[in-house]
Amino acid sequence: MKRKIYIKLSAFFFFFFVSWAASYALFSLWLSQEMHLDSTEIGMVFAVNSGFVLVMQPLYGYVADKIGVRKNLLVFLSGILIFTGPFFIYVYGPLLKYNVILGAIAGGVFSGVGFSASVGAIESYVEKISRKYDFEYGHSRMWGSLGSAAMAFFAGRIFNIDPSINFWLSSVAAVIMFGIILSTQVEVTEVEIKKAKSVKVADIFNLFKMKDFWFFIMFVLGVTCVYSVYDQQFPTYFAQQFNTVAEGNSMFGYLNSFQVFLEAGMMLVAPKIVNKLGARNSLLLAGFLMAFRITGSGLVNGPILISMMKLIHSFELPILLIAVFKYLDANFEARLSSILYLVGYEFSSQIGSIVLSTAVGKMIDILGFKTSYLYLGIFVFVFVIIAVFTLKKSNDTGEELDTSQVGQA
Repeated sequence: MKRKIYIKLSAFFFFFFVSWAASYALFSLWLSQEMHLDSTEIGMVFAVNSGFVLVMQPLYGYVADKIGVRKNLLVFLSGILIFTGPFFIYVYGPLLKYNVILGAIAGGVFSGVGFSASVGAIESYVEKISRKYDFEYGHSRMWGSLGSAAMAFFAGRIFNIDPSINFWLSSVAAVIMFGIILSTQVEVTEVEIKKAKSVKVADIFNLFKMKDFWFFIMFVLGVTCVYSVYDQQFPTYFAQQFNTVAEGNSMFGYLNSFQVFLEAGMMLVAPKIVNKLGARNSLLLAGFLMAFRITGSGLVNGPILISMMKLIHSFELPILLIAVFKYLDANFEARLSSILYLVGYEFSSQIGSIVLSTAVGKMIDILGFKTSYLYLGIFVFVFVIIAVFTLKKSNDTGEELDTSQVGQA
């Protein structure tokens, strides 16, 4: 049973990330080259996407913990993603050309329901199942990285032929996901049903009474959020390093694929690294690597050195993903694992993206990529230093904190 569950959820991860990479690996290039938006408008599209994701993440977190280990949410999400191709080709693209704001709103709704919010729900569900069936979450998540790498390898070349092909491939992958999750059988015990039913909306508000939860959110806002905003328009910056845009698109696809293959390999060893260093120290390590990559992107020149900055992502992301789950599991209540991840990590990241995406896009238009990356890198370094003194040191080895007692603390 354990082996079957691991294989099927790993396959689900694989095709989900194939679907996501097909649509979003070159999303900023599609916005700039096909929709002809400038950096400020692209930043606005990302900000609107983040706004709708912001609405969905707490809802997905609550629903995911309320249904426990049942697979209903994954069935729903797979069904939505089947419509990715038709939506991008016949709705999103035409709307962006007609009116950027209307297009951004439509895209934000689909992104919020389908991809950007659902990834957190899927990750938290698989992490929950990995604890139930005693396998490493990171080993299952590795297959998601491989799926992203496999698609990214071809995405740039396919984009140069016709971007619509990528969107249709996204729908095909979603059909496969739908079949996989329907065939997956997860045992649900009475204890698990009872625990899921005990989850209340008040539990979410109780989390915000805890200073350690706020310190974790501060780390997310100042480090991982800024990093994601920096990454939004990195493909455009990278493509500018080549003689032609088409060559840059293809090379970015190859580089992104190689990076994600490295990321997948790191997913195998990241659990050992995090278990050795502890969740808190692993978060700090990932933060320093992020700050180094952002700053380095503003200092180095040429495609080779910039590519080296890109590849650092394959080392820090697996450590970050594993460390986030282990940090939350160690310091907060396990029955709220999805709420903790989707509200404390994903939701907080989206708040920062809403605030920063348009502003950073404007900064890039005015100052250029290199200077903007230098400022962002320094900003992240400052917040990592702050996190050294604020992230919780105790409970790093698994003792849970009962949030139901927060009100009496």
